[in-house]
Amino acid sequence: MTDDSNKTTHFGFETVPEGEKAGRVQGVFSSVASKYDIMNDVMSVGIHRLWKEAMMDWLAPRAGQKLLDVAGGTGDISFRFLKRAGYGHATVLDLTESMLVEGRKRAEAAAMVEQLDWVTGDAMALPFADNTFDVYTISFGIRNVTRPQEALKEAFRVLRPGGRLMVLEFSQLPNPAMQKAYDLYSFNVIPRMGQAIAGDRDSYQYLVESIRNFPDQDTFLKMVRDAGFENAKFRNLSMGIACLHSGWKL
Repeated sequence: MTDDSNKTTHFGFETVPEGEKAGRVQGVFSSVASKYDIMNDVMSVGIHRLWKEAMMDWLAPRAGQKLLDVAGGTGDISFRFLKRAGYGHATVLDLTESMLVEGRKRAEAAAMVEQLDWVTGDAMALPFADNTFDVYTISFGIRNVTRPQEALKEAFRVLRPGGRLMVLEFSQLPNPAMQKAYDLYSFNVIPRMGQAIAGDRDSYQYLVESIRNFPDQDTFLKMVRDAGFENAKFRNLSMGIACLHSGWKL
């Protein structure tokens, strides 16, 4: 038996024991929960809305499907999914209860109350049976998971045969000069905007650092395949500032 007690992971640019990361991430998102949708606008200059529409276009939700939206927070992806599907069911799972509270406050939540469940839970240990869902999504959340490979394996487990994984995450620009310019913006502007808008510079600083630590497109594609997914592909959005990864449980 291996001793996991000494394993470390990234929390932004800081190295921390694995056991501490989840609590720290909860602290970040508890801090920003009431401003989360504004935060996404700040970090992407509003373009995250177009990225989520591109996600739905590729996903092509169908009537009657069951969605598990992990790190689903305020329900943004679930609402879009249900509107596209016409009817279906979405389970929004998040590690941070205050994020789910914000999601339930949204007008869409009241309109879709019969189609939605809100569950507090961990992406690495999903509280669902095998072969339960048709679709698994995680949007701007997997980089905050302590062990992303375990989250992908859990996604594979809870999807039905024929089920689909879709991951939307900030990624890396293929052009070094463009990446440098984007990093200058990210590290110098976003934390200051976080301070001005949410009164919380540190959380935004962590989120910027977490983007830089996340694997590039090809590395993450291999992780998706290693979890068992087939026909795995990715599509860059805004030249690679964000990226969609797709895979199927066949």
